Amino acid sequence: MRILLVEDDRSAARGIAFQLQQHRMVVDLADCGAEALELARLYDYDAVVVDLMLPDMEGYEVVSKLRASRVECPVLMLSAVSRTQAKVRGLSVGADDYLSKPFEPDELVARLQAMIRRSKGFSQPRIQLGALSLDLGAKEVAVQGQAVHLTGKEYAILELLLMRRGTVLSKENFLDHLYGGMDEPDSKIIDVFVCKLRKKLQVAGAANVIGTVWGRGYIVRDGSGPAAHRAILPEMRLSAA
Repeated sequence: MRILLVEDDRSAARGIAFQLQQHRMVVDLADCGAEALELARLYDYDAVVVDLMLPDMEGYEVVSKLRASRVECPVLMLSAVSRTQAKVRGLSVGADDYLSKPFEPDELVARLQAMIRRSKGFSQPRIQLGALSLDLGAKEVAVQGQAVHLTGKEYAILELLLMRRGTVLSKENFLDHLYGGMDEPDSKIIDVFVCKLRKKLQVAGAANVIGTVWGRGYIVRDGSGPAAHRAILPEMRLSAA
């Protein structure tokens, strides 16, 4: 998951970013509203966390401008202001949640995970695809109830594919969510990660979960097995034409 954190207090920003990173989230930092708006237009974030008081504009304005720019990812507002009117205003301009300071880091993480999950159409923290299950909260993967041990990058790739089931994801999509533009390796590393991930899933009894769309990237479709995998072949021929 890739998060945009908009916070001008550097100490607070570092602390929040550290907590999110402990839960395998990639965090980009912006210290003002203008920078946040530019980043949100350029990159595909799973969620935005924005502080109410910023040096150039209020968080309300940031949220309003994000929505006017058709940035549809969920937004959580942070503020030391706990008055009901402030919460109502934040939600009315387009925020999805409002968390008052001080807060427990675990609560912030839980709220973010729930917002992102719901925005992708999942009401439960566990995503099920045939015999394969992925627990978004525990960051665990199992096949037929047996745990499958993945590296951090392998898990992140599978999570992104399942959260965006039915969508073809390019190598650039994966690089953005795995590295956030920082020290990105060659895009071929994604092929390596996917290859290793496929082998682990196949050994566990979940073959053909991840399909390849030639020239475009990777996809997970509803359902698994040979039939779902073969459904990708016509797209491969079209893209090759």
